[in-house]
Amino acid sequence: MRFNEPLIPAEFISRPNRFLGKVRIGQDQTECFIPNPGRMGELLLPHARVYLTPRSPENRKTAYDLSLVDLNGTLISVDSRVPNRIASEAIEHGMIPEFSGLSVEKAEYTYNDSRLDFLLKGKGTQLLLEVKSCTLVRGGTALFPDAPTKRGSRHLRTLMGGLAHGRAAILFIIQRPDAESFRPNEATDPTFAETLREASNLGVEVYAYKTDVSIESIALNQSVQVMLYS
Repeated sequence: MRFNEPLIPAEFISRPNRFLGKVRIGQDQTECFIPNPGRMGELLLPHARVYLTPRSPENRKTAYDLSLVDLNGTLISVDSRVPNRIASEAIEHGMIPEFSGLSVEKAEYTYNDSRLDFLLKGKGTQLLLEVKSCTLVRGGTALFPDAPTKRGSRHLRTLMGGLAHGRAAILFIIQRPDAESFRPNEATDPTFAETLREASNLGVEVYAYKTDVSIESIALNQSVQVMLYS
């Protein structure tokens, strides 16, 4: 996925609420939209170097989206909308071997009481797919979630129900290149961790892929080991 226009470097100042950030571009202070409800406490620090995507100010309060954070020289994508675009492009180009032979039949697919990210079809089967954005990495291990998520557990239960009609999978897109493994963040949300293990035991497929991030583009890199148990 390539950015449509050059990103603008800025200095992060503060986060008044979940979706609003204050930044400094040159000598000017302004506000930006933060497209991610996660805590990201280890990333959104005062004076952090960030990169903004300019947006049309029409029908919105800010003229920028916060896209990337530079953490000690490592670029991290913080836009939680990006993983769905990456996943869709990767599936269509056959870049995820686990989904070989499948294509996107429908995005934002409603199944029972949940809206899942994708319905994939091919080879006489279907696959329900939920994609999650992961930005937290500690000691080379990616962790999800970074804040409690009842919605995440609900999606997992929907995927479990979907096994009656075919395959079901959850795909964690790690929006940074420095992860070597993935595990659920038990300390932050033990319910999600336990539900993920239950889903896996029933047959829901669990995958995690890291990405290469630059100021020009974000690209799927390779899968990392999923560790469901401590």
